[in-house]
Amino acid sequence: QVQLVESGGGLVQTGGSLRLSCAASGRTFSSYAMGWFRQAPGKEREFVATISGGKITYYADYVQGRFTISRDNAKNTVYLQMNSLKPEDTAVYYCAASQTPAYLVTKIRSWGDYWGQGTQVTVSS
Repeated sequence: QVQLVESGGGLVQTGGSLRLSCAASGRTFSSYAMGWFRQAPGKEREFVATISGGKITYYADYVQGRFTISRDNAKNTVYLQMNSLKPEDTAVYYCAASQTPAYLVTKIRSWGDYWGQGTQVTVSS
């Protein structure tokens, strides 16, 4: 069992930055691929970024070059640094842990075995 707790969301102006954190419980954190997803009002949840236990990263096209996912296995924490934020980035951001490899996130609809409760990110224009 893995419990995930996100933090770091908030209100920011267009062009601003935020850093999300996701703290995980359990002693096998490094064995899980970790990911960030988001869901805007009236839309389906969508993939943002994933990172393997070996720190190989994958990004959705719409955040490539602006967002950076990273992880600290010693602290059981995964981060999402978000720069150059746009109003269309407004959503609830969720952290996920998966035993499915990170590179399969766009191939496996059910990617993600454990999910956090989400943190709101609002980008004002």
